[in-house]
Amino acid sequence: MIKKLCTLAVAGVFLQGCERGPGEHTMEVTASAYTMAESETKKGNVGLAAWGDQLEPGMKAIAVSRDLIDEGLTHETPVRIEGLEGEYLVLDKMNKRWEEKIDIFMGTDQKAAREWGKRTVTISWVIPEEQ
Repeated sequence: MIKKLCTLAVAGVFLQGCERGPGEHTMEVTASAYTMAESETKKGNVGLAAWGDQLEPGMKAIAVSRDLIDEGLTHETPVRIEGLEGEYLVLDKMNKRWEEKIDIFMGTDQKAAREWGKRTVTISWVIPEEQ
């Protein structure tokens, strides 16, 4: 994988792009919820996530906005979400229009997804030494 250079402004030199380095990271994001309803997933492929994983009720999975992939939230990255127990795996990607956002998979429980609504949460994850 080719690493992007981080934006740097030293003595008038500007380099674009940025990927986080190894270690533990935290970020505040907007979190909504989604289910296996066909209206919320790919038509004809209910539960099929963008990286090819088949989502099933009971899985602790999230979708991430594509800008978060550059932050190290790549396929199968374990993520802790403030206020929720356990770790969630990054198994899905959101539409390109979203930024700094995650979508928490709620299986078939549309009531739980509606009750979750939209919140600001802090997430944390670890980028290993070599990805």
